[in-house]
Amino acid sequence: MFSGMLLIFAPLVVGYFLSFKNARCLHVINQSTTYLIYIILFLMGLSISALDNLDDNILEIGKYSAVFIGLMALCNFSVLPIVDKLLPMNAAASKQHVPLHHMAMDSCKLLFVVGAGLIVGILQPYRLNWVASVSEGVLFLLLFFIGIQLRNSGLTLKQILLNKRGTLIALVVVVSCWVGGVLAALVLHLPILQGLAMSSGFGWYSLSGILMGDAYGPIFGGSSFIIELVRELIALVLIPLLIHRRPCTSIGYAGATAMDFTLPVIQTTGGVHCVPVAIVSGFILSLFVPVFMLLFVSLSTL
Repeated sequence: MFSGMLLIFAPLVVGYFLSFKNARCLHVINQSTTYLIYIILFLMGLSISALDNLDDNILEIGKYSAVFIGLMALCNFSVLPIVDKLLPMNAAASKQHVPLHHMAMDSCKLLFVVGAGLIVGILQPYRLNWVASVSEGVLFLLLFFIGIQLRNSGLTLKQILLNKRGTLIALVVVVSCWVGGVLAALVLHLPILQGLAMSSGFGWYSLSGILMGDAYGPIFGGSSFIIELVRELIALVLIPLLIHRRPCTSIGYAGATAMDFTLPVIQTTGGVHCVPVAIVSGFILSLFVPVFMLLFVSLSTL
């Protein structure tokens, strides 16, 4: 019954057990991962364009996205400040300057890629039956590269387990996102397991959009992508404003991006003391995304 989950999860596991020491090889893998993400997002736009009643479906994507974003954020911000009280930490600003508007534009580029696929799909006259199979093949390759990246991130299991603050932040984010996902499912009259799957993206917009699109169709794939991308954009704005008073809350809301995309903002506005916490929290959440998404998808199809 879990054959579909194992089929998708296998490339990630295989990649994780491969260790590369060559810096040039790792650079090629990192670049290839970026290109594959753009390809898949473009294909996502194509698949959305093939939907019947496109105008109504885009409104559906907006509705699902807004409900999940609102309720998950409410749950996150309700409990993450408790971590700041239980395990207080001091944040000190760095002298470096990060142009936040440039980083926000990098996020918006992803929306532009999806939009480009949508426009191309609407304008071209051919059927798009091939998009699903091509997307699945690219997804397998992407998961393989992501597994390699996680293995070569430099974190050992001991380092993760000993950083109790980063681990606790990750666990609080997981549980609070699930509560928000269940509430969103109830509001939207969706199956609870689907709500749990949709709320298990933890900020990893590219992978969550791909997995949800493959499992539930382009409407939910597009919704999941927007949910997690908006999380990242909100985090870029809130981290400089909150990190001195609520460092754990700021790191937690950044989700899986705390170990990569939003890490420079965390470091420059919160100081180097925040970096290990952010990396551990982001690493755990990144590892959890494919595990829990695929688990809930498999359970929902029983």
